Amino acid sequence: MGVPVSSQRFAVVDVETSGLSIRRHRLLQVGVVVIDGEGRVLDRWGSLIAPRRRWWYRVGPTRLHGIRRRDLVGAPPAEQVLGELAVRINGAHFVAHNAEFDIAFLAKAADEVGITLDLNNPICTLRLSRLLDPERRLSHRLGDMCARYGVQVSRPHDALSDADATAAVLPHLLRAHGIVSSDQLPAGDQARLAS
Repeated sequence: MGVPVSSQRFAVVDVETSGLSIRRHRLLQVGVVVIDGEGRVLDRWGSLIAPRRRWWYRVGPTRLHGIRRRDLVGAPPAEQVLGELAVRINGAHFVAHNAEFDIAFLAKAADEVGITLDLNNPICTLRLSRLLDPERRLSHRLGDMCARYGVQVSRPHDALSDADATAAVLPHLLRAHGIVSSDQLPAGDQARLAS
């Protein structure tokens, strides 16, 4: 039998990017909320990320994420932000909503600056939610899940706000699946196969 989920740490991460293509777009912002299995917040942090080439970058859908070029002036560089993220997620279960997307951008950015991030065996709240709805009658967008569980989202498409929202939804999903110990947590590959 594994360790009780209530005593586990979960690093719930969200990113905002300049677009959806891992080849053409890049990270703009990262947020992380570390919680225990009961949903108590243990740590909370977020940062914008400065562009590598100051004059030749796009921020993408500003109407969606609200990030403008001027917001990135003075932001810390990727190596500093990802180094801080590595420390904060160390030893915790990595969690994200649509984890494949976040992991792809984080892994690429970390590789570019020589930072190692522990992104193994992610827990994806999108997949956990879909598993509860095999006939796909419900929407599993983060905003819709928050509405179902009575979770407020203060600023949709802000990395830290979305990490807060995902962190608040996670304990509901764990309870709905009857997950009470660490050995019941879905491993990354198993979660992928189950969806």
